[in-house]
Amino acid sequence: MDKIVVLDFGSQYSHLICRRIREFSVYAELVPFDISLEELQKHNPKGIIFSGGPSSVYNSDAPVPENKIFDMNLPLLGICYGHQLIVNKFGGKVKRANKEYGSSLLTIDNNKNLLSGIGGSVRAWMSHGDEAEQIPPGFKVIGHTESAKAAAIASEERSIYGIQFHPEVVHTEQGTEILKNFVLKVCGAKQDWTMEGFIDSAVNKISKIEGDVLCGVSGGIDSTVAALLIHKAIGNRLKCVFVNNGLLRLNEEIEIKEMFEKNFNVNFTMVDAVQDFLSKLKGIEDPERKRKIIGEEFINVFTDFAKNKGPFKWLAQGTLYPDVIESGVSKGPAAVIKSHHNVGGLPDWLDLEILEPLRELYKDEVRKIAKILGVPEKLFMRHPFPGPGLAVRIIGEVTPKKLQISKIASKIVEDELTASGFYGKVWQAYAAVGDDKAVGVVGDERKYGNIVMIRVVDSIDAMTADWTRLPHELLEKISNRITNEVEDVTWVTYAISSKPPATIEPQ
Repeated sequence: MDKIVVLDFGSQYSHLICRRIREFSVYAELVPFDISLEELQKHNPKGIIFSGGPSSVYNSDAPVPENKIFDMNLPLLGICYGHQLIVNKFGGKVKRANKEYGSSLLTIDNNKNLLSGIGGSVRAWMSHGDEAEQIPPGFKVIGHTESAKAAAIASEERSIYGIQFHPEVVHTEQGTEILKNFVLKVCGAKQDWTMEGFIDSAVNKISKIEGDVLCGVSGGIDSTVAALLIHKAIGNRLKCVFVNNGLLRLNEEIEIKEMFEKNFNVNFTMVDAVQDFLSKLKGIEDPERKRKIIGEEFINVFTDFAKNKGPFKWLAQGTLYPDVIESGVSKGPAAVIKSHHNVGGLPDWLDLEILEPLRELYKDEVRKIAKILGVPEKLFMRHPFPGPGLAVRIIGEVTPKKLQISKIASKIVEDELTASGFYGKVWQAYAAVGDDKAVGVVGDERKYGNIVMIRVVDSIDAMTADWTRLPHELLEKISNRITNEVEDVTWVTYAISSKPPATIEPQ
């Protein structure tokens, strides 16, 4: 399988480069900027991309790749900081410039190879404080903006390109086409990365393991797909356990149980631990303490199950590729199967090895696999749900009353967004509730009731998010339904803070 390797210099968009390339069926992998020549050669890449990053190439501590990488004679594309690295390496000059953030008009000076088929000009997304003052010998300018005279440069005979803008973000017009030109035309990579191929490869690898596998399933897309892939490989040697902690969406525990038992025919056990979790949370208001208590109780329930229903050799997890990356810098390639102990606080004596069949994948790729494996669309298109559940959407102590308000109000939000066609267009939507109260009028009587906060956001990866501008008529309908149908609610508010400075979840 052909591969493009992206060296990560710390850009917030590094993962996005890989995702964009994978979208047109070429495998791309993120590796540390300081990867050794030997490790890079093991990847056998068809081409290399240098990501952007926050550094300046003229600083003494600027991150630089191993020098021998430039001698591999592979096609090379530098983006933003990567562009400046190329300029600096080949004898050009980079200087501090007026900061340029946002959309600029990129004029195409040469429409061959990298910029083939792009047209005369496009809007391109800039995010830089440095620029190429002098391009290296043997390079030519192939694109410019009003403020960046060398916004795109090329050494055609060496297949080396540098661009000052970010083609991977949606704000750059035809950005995917530019990446496609580099990967397909310049590198000559084959489009042989498919989810059907991934399924076959993963099932083949997993089928060779020995022993039983324990998989905790939450009803979410990641753990469900991980379980189905493993089941496809080893059948009933997989045991799935679902812990009902009482902090799920309205009637979700019933839906999850029915989905696994009716649709998937896997070995499935539901553990009812509602009272265990809620009793431990009684009187707890601090959000971090709530998270810690929930995490510890999950470990207790899971450990008891493994002890009583085992022995198990493997613990399956729905780890995704971005989870493998720490602190914004890639830690390099990852195998499908990896030995590890004491993950998530499980006791050492369980002696479980870790099975992570999805650790090469992004979320959108997991959704494609879910569709291939026959997962109901309602599940794989469902909005993300926090690990601690409604405990982070209930501000203050988790009480039965606030739980019920959050469950029913959130169901109303989801139902109305679905009916209006908005559900599939937004990243996340829910109703939160705290201890604040306000006076309302019910019938002819004044009533002192709870305030419900509605939160609906747009996002691509949850790193940043913007509040969704819903039609006023839809907000009015949601508000009316909640105050009429949810007992003890008198006011409904709509959160209009973006991330940053706010977070998506209230706690």
